[in-house]
Amino acid sequence: MESYDNWINGGWAQPARRMETTTPFTGEAWAEVADDAAAVDAAVAAARAAFEGEWGAMPAAERGRLMRKLGELLTRDAEMLGQVESRDNGKIIRETGAQAKSLQSYYDFFAGQADKIGGEKLPDPGANFLVYTEKVPVGVVGAIIPWNSPLALLTWKLAPLLAAGCTAVVKPSDITPVTALLLAERATEAGFPPGVINIVTGGPEVGAAISSHPGIDKITFTGGGATARHVARAAAENLTPLVLELGGKSPQIVFDDADPDAAVNGILAGIFAASGQTCVAGSRAYVQEGIAQEIIDRVVERAGTIQLGDPADVATEMGPAASDAQRDRIIAMIDQARAEGATIAAGGVVDPDLGGRFVRPTVITDVTNETTIVREEVFGPVLTIQTFADEAEAVALANDSDYGLAAGVWSVDIRRCHRMARKLDVGMVWLNTYRNVSPLAPFGGTKQSGYGRDNGLEAIDEFLETKTVWVELEGATRDPFVIG
Repeated sequence: MESYDNWINGGWAQPARRMETTTPFTGEAWAEVADDAAAVDAAVAAARAAFEGEWGAMPAAERGRLMRKLGELLTRDAEMLGQVESRDNGKIIRETGAQAKSLQSYYDFFAGQADKIGGEKLPDPGANFLVYTEKVPVGVVGAIIPWNSPLALLTWKLAPLLAAGCTAVVKPSDITPVTALLLAERATEAGFPPGVINIVTGGPEVGAAISSHPGIDKITFTGGGATARHVARAAAENLTPLVLELGGKSPQIVFDDADPDAAVNGILAGIFAASGQTCVAGSRAYVQEGIAQEIIDRVVERAGTIQLGDPADVATEMGPAASDAQRDRIIAMIDQARAEGATIAAGGVVDPDLGGRFVRPTVITDVTNETTIVREEVFGPVLTIQTFADEAEAVALANDSDYGLAAGVWSVDIRRCHRMARKLDVGMVWLNTYRNVSPLAPFGGTKQSGYGRDNGLEAIDEFLETKTVWVELEGATRDPFVIG
């Protein structure tokens, strides 16, 4: 069994306690990692020293150079990193491998912005004053990362905060702790000063220690709403600001003029390509009445042919649930939908031949927006399908949700597509495509899907503060209590 310590101040730091991490495909433990909340203090101290020392004094262009080097090293080792991530979270190698190869583009993009952060001169408030602003890094950032795409989502946090000049204390999920440690090891190889990136693995106690730590200047969190509430309550004690990228219940809206091949492919990609274990899963399909039966039949047929199996096999199309608890939640929600009168048109069961964590791709019909499984995030390969009559009803159904992360619209009428994009109460809309991401494009939602943005220039702003500077130019400052 492999063994990993925490990564603090540029090197391995032996913990007081350890835990095992298992591979979802077999359920077997394959590595042991640190589980030591007390290590958060050392990680925060190292991050603070780096921020106030070598990293804080480093020219922005040099920070950018180190970020590019990190990206190159991650590309060099992308095959290995994809394999480790697939082993740790059960996603298929074709997805984890592709994500590992994409990381360099994020570090390159944000590295290019590092030396372009600046303030502005404000209009003259008076003849004897110069007033300007500066953009300064917030300081030490606590980053809490989920298990579904740990390398990619860690990069979405790290790349902009490093470009802004911040340092980081990272807690990866206790389900998928290893690849964050491997990334930090490569950051040191790239030449990052000690303390810039610190990784503390472990369970909820580690997350609580970061959320409540007075030495953390900002917290960026990706995960579920229940955990986010715990983080927010703990952060409130120190008035620590937050970026929250949370869950979704994203609609895919198919109009009767849509290309049916493209729409079916988009629906499948949105919900089954990542085993449904993604915050932007297109878990609610709304199909216009004229094309509804064709789309339902085709989706059901294709769902039944999706190849489940070993995530490390490139022929596998869908992997297992990441844990027994996640599998149990998925099945419980399917059973509840059945009890509420829904029809399980495909799947709805654990595959009996694949070790107990594989939920068959599931399609559910005969539901309404009041059905529990339509309203609550499943985080599994479960799609509900409903019909609608016209554009107004499609908008009403799609917006009737506590979440507002993403949506997909399928129609060849470009005017309709833009109308829908304007009317949908979400942070991201894909038109005739689904689940595309880029370092250039802001990522985030509305309502209970969180606040703040990953990616895009907006992501750097999350880790900057505005400082206003007043300069008196004429030596005219007088005693305020002298008249005349």
